[in-house]
Amino acid sequence: MDRRSFLKTSALAGGAAAATTLAAPAISQGREQLTMVTTWPRGLAGVWDSVERVVNNVAALTDGTLTIDAKAAGELVGAFESFDATSSGQADMYHGADYYWINQNPAWAFFTAVPFGMTVPEIMTWYYGGQGMALHHEIGEIFNVRPFIAGQTGAQGGGWFRNPITSAGDLQGLKFRMPGLGGEALTKVGVSVQVLPGGEIYQALSTGALDGTEWIGPWSDERLGLQEVCKYYYPAGFHEPGAALSVGTNLERFNALSPSHQKAIEIACADAHQHNYALFTANNGPALQRLLSAGVSTNVFPDDVWDAFATGAKEVLGGYRGDPIYDKVYDSAMASMRDTTGWLSLADTPYVAQRTRVLQDM
Repeated sequence: MDRRSFLKTSALAGGAAAATTLAAPAISQGREQLTMVTTWPRGLAGVWDSVERVVNNVAALTDGTLTIDAKAAGELVGAFESFDATSSGQADMYHGADYYWINQNPAWAFFTAVPFGMTVPEIMTWYYGGQGMALHHEIGEIFNVRPFIAGQTGAQGGGWFRNPITSAGDLQGLKFRMPGLGGEALTKVGVSVQVLPGGEIYQALSTGALDGTEWIGPWSDERLGLQEVCKYYYPAGFHEPGAALSVGTNLERFNALSPSHQKAIEIACADAHQHNYALFTANNGPALQRLLSAGVSTNVFPDDVWDAFATGAKEVLGGYRGDPIYDKVYDSAMASMRDTTGWLSLADTPYVAQRTRVLQDM
């Protein structure tokens, strides 16, 4: 199906009238404003910081000639409606996690995270030093958006549970929140997976609609209050070893911008990616100590659970083979990951192990 042709003739989430009111370009005396819809509640720790970083960067880089009006989830469109709103031209741009769009094509997941996929250095190597950005733009062309990665949570926790996970059998029937291909992998091993926006997780846990959830890491999870309803925390997970966030601009709107404004968006997003990673990393350690003081226990999944995760992940990742754009992104990402890991495993990994050994008394 020609997705772009379809979108140009369709009215999504409110139709042409809504498109007029949402995304009419604001241009006055050489100044332009873009309307950004997001998948996040306003002020949500870490992810909203990325939104603000992009907004502030663009304004600073353009001396205020291009500004962005960021809207939280639900203020103009629902969290998971932001992609279609941007693709169809109802909004100018979105900020979210691109694995939310796997119903459009599963290849989108690689630009956030896939199970047993890339760590942060591996993502950055692929995206900025390899084919990642070009492929992000290529899949964006199909859906009428120009995307850039624009945030980075780092490795995400394995999740919060009401009860400990002592064996793979404990996964059967577990009601658990996880989006992306990681969530699909869990369904393969008997988990009842639900996909909820961040703003709905706490209530679902409080009411018993969920038995557990993953979110991001100690800092964001603490702010969300997950420790109030779950006491068993698993810091290491399989699903998002390094999770990028993204900004996508409606392609026609992006192409209508001046080259300097286009470049300002690209640079603003790249800066937000690295800054956001530092922000999450700096805050996670202190937040974890507070959680431990509040009675949260940290746990490690047993090997048979990791084996179950791997079984589900292999089935999901292999199950989409045959789709041309998915295959292209998959092959590129996996080749880059193998090459990068080959070097890091010989340089960084032994160094960190030896540093831990020789400096343990410092």
